[in-house]
Amino acid sequence: MKVSKTLLIKNVTIYSVYLILIWSFYRFLFRFPDQIEELVIKPILWLGPIFFIFLKKEKAKITSLGFTLKNLFPAIYLSIGLGSIFVIEALAANFFKYGGFSFGANIGNLPVMTSLGLSFATAISEETSFRGYIFSRLFIATGNELSANIIQSVIWTLIHIPIAFFIWNYTLTAGVLYLILTFVFGIGSAFIFTRTKNIFGSIFLHVLWEWPIILFR
Repeated sequence: MKVSKTLLIKNVTIYSVYLILIWSFYRFLFRFPDQIEELVIKPILWLGPIFFIFLKKEKAKITSLGFTLKNLFPAIYLSIGLGSIFVIEALAANFFKYGGFSFGANIGNLPVMTSLGLSFATAISEETSFRGYIFSRLFIATGNELSANIIQSVIWTLIHIPIAFFIWNYTLTAGVLYLILTFVFGIGSAFIFTRTKNIFGSIFLHVLWEWPIILFR
């Protein structure tokens, strides 16, 4: 992908500001069922601009977002290894929130397999946006993995503030802990993406990270 660093920074900035604003307004104003949100609304609002605006501006292919079969198995192995750490973190968060372990599932009335499918749908939209697009462009533009990773992880954390406090109604302590874990996950997901250039590892890691939060929050 041959495109100026200035254009990449400009596109990432516009997209990030757009995403934070539009998703914050959505969280404040609307509350649709998870199926509609994850299968319809989020793909349109999150992925639409990437595929129909930014990729065209950059004259880039979908493979630049990590959609490839190359390094697929190393990506999966890495995600399993790192995912086990996130499971432990989720258990720790559950313990500190409730003063002990509380394993009441929080998946509503949806069947387990439906909830798992929605988790994959969520992961595809969010990982494509943050690791496939925002992080990869920042890395190319800056040439510095650490800086690009920290910046995208901060943006990633910011976009989770509304759901933590206005949808899940976390206390300040629980909310801050959740946001810290969210930031750590952003770092880990980009770490895997950098080493494999494969978005499927990040998607699988996302599901491994999300399910302990769903089941134990």
